[in-house]
Amino acid sequence: MLALTNLPALAGDAVDEAVESALRRLSERAERHGPGAARIVRAACEAARGGKRFRPRLVLASFQAFSDGAPFTSAVTDVAAGFELLHTAFVLHDDVIDRDVERRGLPNVSGLFRERAREAGADPDRAAQLGEAAAILAGDILLHEATRLIAGAEVLQGQRHRLLDLLDEAILVSATGELADVEHATLPDEAAADAVLAATRDKTALYSFSAPLRAGALLGGAPDDALEALAKTGRLLGLAFQLVDDLIGAFGTTQQAGREPGADLREGKQTALIAFARQDDSWPEVRAAVALAGNGPAAVRVAQAAVEATGARSVVRALIDDNLQAAQDPSTTAALPAAARDILDDIAVSIRKRIP
Repeated sequence: MLALTNLPALAGDAVDEAVESALRRLSERAERHGPGAARIVRAACEAARGGKRFRPRLVLASFQAFSDGAPFTSAVTDVAAGFELLHTAFVLHDDVIDRDVERRGLPNVSGLFRERAREAGADPDRAAQLGEAAAILAGDILLHEATRLIAGAEVLQGQRHRLLDLLDEAILVSATGELADVEHATLPDEAAADAVLAATRDKTALYSFSAPLRAGALLGGAPDDALEALAKTGRLLGLAFQLVDDLIGAFGTTQQAGREPGADLREGKQTALIAFARQDDSWPEVRAAVALAGNGPAAVRVAQAAVEATGARSVVRALIDDNLQAAQDPSTTAALPAAARDILDDIAVSIRKRIP
């Protein structure tokens, strides 16, 4: 994920403590309901630990930008923690959709429960079924905990309703984008580039950028025109971020991708990169090369060269630049204080650094 530099040093500690406090409360409640509850909650909590905690840091950074550096209240840190648990819930569900059993090189919730079932004598299909069920349910638990944190934060009544509206929007739009992404990979008709771009934006931009930025700003007393500017810039930054992820999935190094190079090509993912490659006259040959990418590193390199020869990589890079420039354009950010513009600039710089 991205690293923010324009954030007070204490913010990192505040994020960590808020998340850990929520996980402790969740674990304590689970212990009262027996070993089964404790087991699934323990796995969910472990999934929520680690990482850069980018989304809650955005909440805190945005709050300070609009509150003139006011100290973080428990309400602000609870809302920030809620966005981190929302992210983890989506990750757990996404792993089921992608049938992944590892994350960061270790078994994820699905992988853990799958291994436990195999050790108990279950056949592979039933073990996989248990693993996926556990991941879905662990994600549900964290999704509810995220909602509880935000709904229970000690904020003004008007702020509570607006925060819950942000959460509702983040969940609905993200789910819609994720479903569209799966449809594009599953249905026989090839999706148009615009439809793929919309799904790319919707599955990430709102819950990772727009909603956390607006939540922090709302708690910091931001006016409506500033909230609208953050909604727009968040969408632009989120699309740029996800397009960079597409490039990393196809062309990134093992260090960048966290897995073997060309994973998206090997798995046949229908990303924006592939949607633009389909527009080239050479697509039949490119499609054949991509179809063979799963045969090993040499085949991946052939597929990478074929996709790049269509010009799709350059098109995606140009789109990334366009979105980042629009997000930093003075006409877009005029309603924002200088501290908020610094956050957006920081995000844009970090996104550019990730481009492979």
